[in-house]
Parts: sequence; C-alpha cells; structure tokens
Amino acid sequence: MRKNNAYFEDPFLNILPKLDLHGETGDMVRYLVTDFVEMNRKLGKNKVQIIHGMHGKVIKERTHEVLKNCEGVVSFYLYGWNVGVTIVELLPLEKKN
Repeated sequence: MRKNNAYFEDPFLNILPKLDLHGETGDMVRYLVTDFVEMNRKLGKNKVQIIHGMHGKVIKERTHEVLKNCEGVVSFYLYGWNVGVTIVELLPLEKKN
C-alpha cells in the first residue's frame, strides 16, 4: 500500500522497453543507445524510453546527440511528466521475404 505522499507512477512508462543510463559515462552512451535502438527495432517495437536522469546535462545531451544520428529513429522528446526520461519513436525494420 502506498502512502499519501507517494509519487505518481505512469502506466505508459511501465509498458515501454527501457534503458537506464544512470552511472554511465558519456563515452558508453553511444554504444548502449545504439545497441538498444537496434535491438528494439529488430523486436518490432515502435517506442522505447531512455532514462538519463534530470541532474547533470552530459548524459542527456550525449543521448540526444546519438539519437539524432541513429538510424531508425523517427523522433524523440523529453517525457512531459519526467524530464529525466526521453521517449524515442522508432521506424520498424522492413521484413525480408
């Protein structure tokens, strides 16, 4: 049971695949984000979340820089309820017959 001062838990975020970058370095972000996007495109996902945190801009800026150049990313934006999370919309891979 939650107390009255419990934070709001958004069910939308609970259904999206997530990558948590807390504690990672700016250099590792490129590899982690690229692999995460590629893997989820292969799985047919059209939206994912990347958790970079709200404090310190380095990881967020590096994440957005990577997403701008990442193949298969249609768009990305900070999640309105939690600006420590970026929502990424993906273009699914075309299936070969």
